[in-house]
Amino acid sequence: MFLNFKNSSKLLVVLYLSATGFNTFAVDTTDKLPSRVSTVKAGDQQVVLLGKELKTGKQAPNFKVVDNNFKAVSLADFSGKTILLSVVPSIDTGVCSIQTKRFNEEVSKLPDNVVLLTISTDLPFAQKRFCQQEQVEAMAVLSDAVWRDFGSNYGLLIKDMGLLTRAIIIIDNQGKVAYQQMVPELAQEPDYAAALQALQGVIGS
Repeated sequence: MFLNFKNSSKLLVVLYLSATGFNTFAVDTTDKLPSRVSTVKAGDQQVVLLGKELKTGKQAPNFKVVDNNFKAVSLADFSGKTILLSVVPSIDTGVCSIQTKRFNEEVSKLPDNVVLLTISTDLPFAQKRFCQQEQVEAMAVLSDAVWRDFGSNYGLLIKDMGLLTRAIIIIDNQGKVAYQQMVPELAQEPDYAAALQALQGVIGS
């Protein structure tokens, strides 16, 4: 059977969930989302992002993603903690791999009330394989492949690609967006120093 690449990951999710009895399925509702031309570029082209634009200082929207066992995880699960979200387009690619491993190394330097999470639209079993291979064990790596709920609620879903744009978001222990960094070039690493300095500022405030 021929699979259209654009929709194949969603079909794989549906087939997996059906086979395991998971009581949900992937539904594409991205055509109903607001869109905007962003400052982010893929090569020399500005990308169009779907979803409502996130505002610093406002309450962070809840989201629902899955872990590598397809267990649902939401922002509410980390209530009362400071959260750094490392958002990557596809975890098993060069820059995304570097970014994920870098933040994984930072976890041991942070207090227990700080949580670091990586989110991408990769399928959970691909994320699991990557984490085992690269020994990413200190931080959770979560998938937005099932519902696209995170990308939609945080305005980070790239139109016609099904990927998340590269970004770092810090949510304080009151659940407000304290910092966000939209990486201007999709293939570029984020400014780690700026993000970690912002995180220390949030923890100390």
